[in-house]
Amino acid sequence: MANYKPDLSCQNKFIPINFAEQILPGTFEYALCYIVENKLDLSGFDAWYNNDKTGAAAYPPSVMLKIILLGYAHGLISSRRIAKACETNILFMSVSGDIQPHYTSIAGFVAKMHEQIEPIFTQVLMICDEEDLIGRNMFAICSGTVILATH
Repeated sequence: MANYKPDLSCQNKFIPINFAEQILPGTFEYALCYIVENKLDLSGFDAWYNNDKTGAAAYPPSVMLKIILLGYAHGLISSRRIAKACETNILFMSVSGDIQPHYTSIAGFVAKMHEQIEPIFTQVLMICDEEDLIGRNMFAICSGTVILATH
């Protein structure tokens, strides 16, 4: 009888992870991080946080936007599923810098900041389009409507 090595895919394993090395150039995650960190003006979010002298530290808007956009790109529209992905998915951990916001923080950010977020989603899509990072079969803009554009 043949002797095979055991399948250990269901085993937990402690391994050192460098989150920065998980986001590879040429991937959607890399482009998303670059755009959010280098192309967008997120200073409009600062006015909503008045916690410089008192109060708990807030999650950075850049991190919240990255995990929300990454979640939406992967079909995760529930704040609970995005929060779970931040705990279990290496790409979400890497994009967020291993910040694991509670689902209520994610839902609250989207609800409270929707007027600031909608134009940013549009900016991200336009930047991706300018950089030829997306196909031209469908554009989706999160403003309550979906805009389809086919060529």
